[in-house]
Amino acid sequence: MSQSLAVAAADESWMESAQNLAAELSLPYLGAVDPAETDSFAQLLMVGDALSLCATGRKAPGPVWVDFVGGAVAHRRKFGGGKGQQIAKAVGVRGGFYPRVVDATAGLGRDAFVLASLGCEVLMLERNPVVRALLRDGLRRLRDAAETDSELAPIAARLSLDDSGLPASEWLVKQPAESIPVVYLDPMFPQREKSARVKKEMVAFHQLVGSDEDADALLEPAYAACYYRTVVKRPRVAPFLAGQKPSVSLEGKSGRFDVYTRHGMSRHGMSRHGMSRHGMSRQGMSNKE
Repeated sequence: MSQSLAVAAADESWMESAQNLAAELSLPYLGAVDPAETDSFAQLLMVGDALSLCATGRKAPGPVWVDFVGGAVAHRRKFGGGKGQQIAKAVGVRGGFYPRVVDATAGLGRDAFVLASLGCEVLMLERNPVVRALLRDGLRRLRDAAETDSELAPIAARLSLDDSGLPASEWLVKQPAESIPVVYLDPMFPQREKSARVKKEMVAFHQLVGSDEDADALLEPAYAACYYRTVVKRPRVAPFLAGQKPSVSLEGKSGRFDVYTRHGMSRHGMSRHGMSRHGMSRQGMSNKE
């Protein structure tokens, strides 16, 4: 773990939790400090009401945290277009069919939350231990909010995090062949220097995570593990993952979803959440479905 990152507490009441997290992640612990007054580390993992990643210094951008309750995700949940969204079409959501999804490159979990809000059961994988800690904290706050919010309760029940810490390629290889309905991949793509779309607060996150240089190695184990399809989210101008042409691509203004289909899902004996009594159907379906 890079020593450009340390753990700190938002105030004295969070010091014990912060110290425990620092030990878990093998990171330096600074006590209760203000990120704006700190310059000995480039970033701080701040423990408080919400766990957040903060750049340090007086002119640093705002913090990054996982928010499954308010802000942009709440707006998208209510006004984002529901099943008409490209991501819903890409994973195959339609009618009463909500496939189970493994988001193998979860990041901050935004797409995973969208899929869970649409009705899919979603398991998030994330190999970076700091990002995994952010996801775990976001899930904790989602479940706390779900206790008093009937709209969030079913979403919280459908969203989970694998805490093994295994790289996605290793995790996928360990799964039985064709055992996962949908594998979703959104590997970090190198930021173009001229891009103005990246918010300043996300720069610290990109610096922490870096680009997924081994992204091409994900496609083969993902496709082997999936039953229905593997979906890859890419910038619009990016090459196909591993150089493999998808069955179909759904393009938007700045990005696209490459869909690698394997089998179809039978409409017979299927519950409203897309699973038959015996698990998965073997009936074929065309790529357009």
